[in-house]
Amino acid sequence: MPKAGKSNQAAGDAAKNDNEKTKKASKTQKSKIDEKELDESLGACADEAEETLRNQEDAPPQASESSELALERDKYLRLAAEYENYRKRSSKERERLFTDARADTIEKLLPVYDNLERALKMECSDEAYYKGIEMTMTQLMEILENMDIKPIPAVGEPFDKNLHYAVMTIESPELGSEIISEEFQKGFIIGEKVIRFSKVVVANIVN
Repeated sequence: MPKAGKSNQAAGDAAKNDNEKTKKASKTQKSKIDEKELDESLGACADEAEETLRNQEDAPPQASESSELALERDKYLRLAAEYENYRKRSSKERERLFTDARADTIEKLLPVYDNLERALKMECSDEAYYKGIEMTMTQLMEILENMDIKPIPAVGEPFDKNLHYAVMTIESPELGSEIISEEFQKGFIIGEKVIRFSKVVVANIVN
């Protein structure tokens, strides 16, 4: 009987050991399953995070960023417009000053033109002398033309108070109303600026 008791006890211990091994094996297998699920879950989270970052990079700017960009663009456009206006004003001012300087200089030289013109209208027996005056006048007119200075048309043209100065009026049935019949002094213009008005005789002034 004592032997049988020991045998039963040994059998119980063996069964207990088997149960513990089974439990340990079950825990080990469950642990492996949990680790696999955790790895899969972490991998899915990583993929989701990466996809979110890509979407943020490809996505249009947020409202605040778009507003700031629009504000900076508006500032840039305003600055560019102000600079362009300043550049145009400066360019016009420089051109005006340059035109005024040329006009003032030529105005002081116009008496030379007047003297040459009077000399050419005089009778001269010295052909070489007359030819020299004629060449001097031609050279002066070329210089004026190169400086964009032009004589104001007068005889036969309609009277224009912005270009002509009437020193006398006449009645002429041959001419139309307010037509220039004679020029006393040649006028000159540069661009739209009158250097000197033409002094003229006007026919048939309408009151």
